[in-house]
Amino acid sequence: MVTYLDAATAPLRNTGQIRLYGEDAFVGMRKACNLTARCLDELADIVKPGVTTNAIDRFVFEFGMDNGALPATLNYRGYTKSTCTSINHVVCHGIPDDKPLRDGDIVNIDVTYILDGWHGDASRMYPVGTIKRAAERLLEVTYECLLRGIAAVKPGARTGAIGAAIQSYAEGERCSVVRDFCGHGVGLLFHDAPNILHYGNSNEGVELREGMIFTIEPMINLGRPHVKVLSDGWTAVTRDRSLSAQYEHTVGVTADGCEIFTLSPKGLDRPGLPF
Repeated sequence: MVTYLDAATAPLRNTGQIRLYGEDAFVGMRKACNLTARCLDELADIVKPGVTTNAIDRFVFEFGMDNGALPATLNYRGYTKSTCTSINHVVCHGIPDDKPLRDGDIVNIDVTYILDGWHGDASRMYPVGTIKRAAERLLEVTYECLLRGIAAVKPGARTGAIGAAIQSYAEGERCSVVRDFCGHGVGLLFHDAPNILHYGNSNEGVELREGMIFTIEPMINLGRPHVKVLSDGWTAVTRDRSLSAQYEHTVGVTADGCEIFTLSPKGLDRPGLPF
């Protein structure tokens, strides 16, 4: 039985109940998410062949510190970096290191800042130099999946409508949807209820209500959907070594749809690709 509660009176832990936030929370989320989006905008000029993901990680940390925010991933469950950098066949949770990016790579950069207690969570794909058409097409399909998932958000709909919109489009483009990871509630907590699956049926899942805040972050593969986690306990890769891509926004359910908190101030929501 799914229960909803007023976020203003809820305990600061994941109880499995779904928080309904008020306007004050939306104001806080706008600020935190805007900071995350601004950081991702700045990275568009930094990501290039020869740059290491550790250098990207340092930039994310310093940008947060300069703006009074803390990267949420830093020391989260033992994770020691300020961002996740997932290259080519890495699906998610790639750990920054000193290996330089190469021409033709694609990389997802996932940033979450904590600002005044609020978590702003988003990720984007960045082409490194000149990428192949297959990789470019994957980025286009994945971004469209994100937009279609967001378009399904409105009060009275179910979370399954988000997943159905994503799955039907991805599979229609001969791509696959990763099942092992999902979107999630966010706000005063980094990860909260409900889970947002990126596949499913439109009449299944939790009913969406005004005041809910969560991420939508489809992971789409050129090959099969199966993944495995490497021995570091974090890095998830495609089992068939096919390319994987992901875009992520944080959204809040409004009276007639949703508000996207993490939109790029510079219009760089899909950097390196034309609209």
